[in-house]
Amino acid sequence: MAPLSSYGRQRPRLVFVNISDPIGSGLVSSLAYPGGNITGFTNYELSMGGKWLEILKDIAPSITRVAAIFNPDNPALAGLSRSIEAAASTLGIQVVQRPSRNAEELERTISAFASEPNGGLLVLLDFVTLAHRDLIIKLATQHRLPAGYALRIFAASGGLISYGVDPVDLSASYVDRVLKGVKPADLPVQQPIKFELIINLKTAKALCLTVPETLLARADEVIE
Repeated sequence: MAPLSSYGRQRPRLVFVNISDPIGSGLVSSLAYPGGNITGFTNYELSMGGKWLEILKDIAPSITRVAAIFNPDNPALAGLSRSIEAAASTLGIQVVQRPSRNAEELERTISAFASEPNGGLLVLLDFVTLAHRDLIIKLATQHRLPAGYALRIFAASGGLISYGVDPVDLSASYVDRVLKGVKPADLPVQQPIKFELIINLKTAKALCLTVPETLLARADEVIE
């Protein structure tokens, strides 16, 4: 066994999850060849924005306005916001960007948006929205706003729908390989290829929404 002093000089090997733009964030030099001592998994592709909007329109066809809730201090979300706006015109939806950095801004933003009818929410995944998910879900329910999220934990906590990846399932194999001595630089950053759709039927009923059978058939999990 190597002496403790040698371990102290080694750089830690890291596997990240839930990073939307690891190149833009400066974590890796490229997806195929990360370099350095870090690799991992992105949590969505840019086209996901349009898919979220499409699913939200399927479950709540009356919506004509959608607020994209995001942390403006996270530059990796800019591309996703643009993809949501690009998909909006084909669905007859007006998308408005609603940056929010903390609980106070979230409450102010969502409450103000809800003052006009036929609205919905898309909540972009970030440490801010994840940390305040209970508040966001409470406000969406209180103001009767159909809302879409990126992780199952939101739907399990009372959110209407989620569509995204399972980050724990994705990272397990890479963590195991790194622990066995594989260098992160030799492991390409993986983009998601499988997504799960979760529908909270109890929340849908509370919002007086009838979930189409076609959407229920596509769901990987229905929470009742």
